Order: sequence, then structure tokens, then C-alpha cells
Amino acid sequence: MPRPDHRLAARAGGQPAPRGAADQDRLKPVLSVEGLSLAFGGTVAFAEIDLAVGAGEIHAVIGPNGAGKSSLINAITGLYAPGAGCVRIGEAAFARVPAGRLAALGVARTFQNLALFAGLSVRDNVLSGLAAARRAGLWPQILGLPAARREARAHRDAAETVIGRLGLAAVADRPAGSLPYGLQKRVELGRALVARPGLLLLDEPMAGMTATEKAEMSGFIRAAREDSGAAIVLIEHDIGVVMRLSDRVTVLDHGRRIATGTPAEVQADPAVIAAYLGLADADADAMAA
Repeated sequence: MPRPDHRLAARAGGQPAPRGAADQDRLKPVLSVEGLSLAFGGTVAFAEIDLAVGAGEIHAVIGPNGAGKSSLINAITGLYAPGAGCVRIGEAAFARVPAGRLAALGVARTFQNLALFAGLSVRDNVLSGLAAARRAGLWPQILGLPAARREARAHRDAAETVIGRLGLAAVADRPAGSLPYGLQKRVELGRALVARPGLLLLDEPMAGMTATEKAEMSGFIRAAREDSGAAIVLIEHDIGVVMRLSDRVTVLDHGRRIATGTPAEVQADPAVIAAYLGLADADADAMAA
């Protein structure tokens, strides 16, 4: 398996930069969710969710299966229409975020299930993350006019940089669908990172990975935060990874927010402990660690 760039791998075992309460107060939220609610017919996915994520913050959203985590990400990105509440991205406020404007708003995401172009190369998959950033029109591209060539070269350079940092250079020309699952997850992350978003939403980026792959992916996520200062919302089931990687954690249970705080605060919260009592012993131990 290709190895990641040594600069990123060296960070994989590091810890998030400490952030005190005063620092958090000075961070202007990149993302604010205010009283957001969503229901499918008579089934409530989540209700009255408040969430704020500042620049450079890794904010995890966790909870038992069915807690509403992925539905929340889908509502934030406009795939679902909330029944109530507001989503603020920077200075813009939306009852429903226009999904077609996510790139213009500086937002990128990954999906719980892989959403790659399996028959395209790794390079072309990463380049597709810049599709919304193209400024040259169709004819300038067809005619190879100077502005179109400069833009294409800049996009290729950006893609190559991300491919190198994620340890994908050796497989850049291979079809993405031919790669092992863990590498495909890296490709999807690369496609999200290439446009240098200000807000990055990661829906279970480590699902199905080995412990080694999770450690590498954690390093890539930290490095993305350090490189761009992006606000990152992370959904992840591995509680140990969440507690090591995140600056703050929000816990959902049955569609309700039951806790928000630092990893240490959340681990000690009685409501969180009660919500996780039914989990496997390994997860219960991770919460108590």
C-alpha cells in the first residue's frame, strides 16, 4: 500500500493543539446551527439542534446508531430540507442551504458511503473537486486560450499537491474503483480538500478502516486543519479516535443534543455515559479512558 507523505505521517501521532475557553470565545463561528429540526413523516430525525464550529476547530458529532448524525450533515449541506431552524455559513444564513452553492460558500464534504467516479483515475477524481472553481468558459477551454491553460495548470498543480500529501502519487493514474477501500477513502478526502474549503464536513471518513489506516487518516485530518485553518465537522463511530482527534464534541441521542464540550467534559457527562451504556465493551472502555 502506498505510504503517506512523511510530513503528514509524522503528525499522525500528535495531539490537537490545546484550546482554552477564552480562545474559543474569540473564534467567530464558520458554521452555526440554530434550533435545527428535521422529520420524515412522523419520524423525528433530530430536533432543536444548536451547534457552532470555529475556524481551525475539529468538532466531532457522535452518538449511538440512529441518533441523527448523518441526517444533520445532510441538512447542513442542503440535501435535506429542515422543518425548522437556521444554518449559518460565515455571514450567510439559510432555512435550507442551497446544495448547488456549497463550493461557492467554501464548503466541502465526504459521504458515509463512497461517492467516487470508480472508472476515473485517482487524479481525475481529485480534480473533480475543482469543477465548481472553473472560470474559463467552454470555448476558451476547447481553443486552449492562455487563460484556460493557466487555470488548467493551476488546477493540476493543486491536485498533484493533495495527491502527494495523501500518499497517493504511486496510484494517481489508476482507476479509483480498483484501489483498496482505505485508499479510496483517501481519494474522497483529497477531492474534498483540493479546493481548500473553509468548512469541511466528514461523514464517517474512517468507517471500515484498520487501526493503522485510522491513525493515518487522523494525521491527514489534523494536517488539513493545520494547513488551511478549516473548520472541520467529523462524524465517527470510533470513540477513541474522536477523543484523541477532536477539540470539541457534540453528542446526539435519539435526535437530541445531550452534551457539548471538550473530550474530557463529554466523557465525564452522566447523560453521555448513560447513552453509551448499551455499547460494546470496547466502546464503553474508550468512553471511560
